[in-house]
Amino acid sequence: MSGPWFIDEWHILLRLLLAMLLGGLVGLERERSNHAAGLRTHILVCLGSALIMMLSIYGFKDFAHELNVRIDPARLATAVITGVGFLGAGTILFTGKSITGLTTAASIWVVAAIGLAAGAGFFFASIVSTVLVLLNLWVFNKLELRYLRGNKLHVITLHTLSEPGTLEKVSSFMEQEKIKIRKITVNEQDLSYAEVTPVERKIEIVLHVQVPHEFKTIEIVSKLRQWEHMTKVSIE
Repeated sequence: MSGPWFIDEWHILLRLLLAMLLGGLVGLERERSNHAAGLRTHILVCLGSALIMMLSIYGFKDFAHELNVRIDPARLATAVITGVGFLGAGTILFTGKSITGLTTAASIWVVAAIGLAAGAGFFFASIVSTVLVLLNLWVFNKLELRYLRGNKLHVITLHTLSEPGTLEKVSSFMEQEKIKIRKITVNEQDLSYAEVTPVERKIEIVLHVQVPHEFKTIEIVSKLRQWEHMTKVSIE
């Protein structure tokens, strides 16, 4: 038997294995980068998309020649593209200071598209797309870390005692290290240790900064920790 509505078992196996391989390659890169959606997640998304694509094309072949029946091979594919967005949304985290997981969410979405292409027999496009995705996730990530890291915002949090000239000292240090302050938040809290002990004011300084390309986190933290009365330093 042959025709546009028929596929044999060997081609079904080939398309499913290809979807599993291509999804696994993208998932392996995400797994190595310690992201929430890794190897198995990407394999399942790609494999499921390929299966749904084949089901949409060949699963209803018995009704292809029935009267008053119109078959649209793309009807289930559109549902996959929409539905996988909810899965991708689960990888996006908003911590109040930064948003993470956007790239992983996009990789899940494109892996679903690769699975649909493999399920439809669009082998060349699915393979080339996988290569381009890996190029984007691995090579472009290296380029971004090397050349564009300085354009990103970081959050520096300092805990110290409130003393005259503290903010000026912080500002002078950031200027010396070529760190641009975009936003600053200051919180103060009274700490009374005993009745005979004078009241000390602890200050929290939260800096949203833009760092230079040669920014070295450990070196900056080490310098700030040497300040008198500095109790906490964190950089995100």
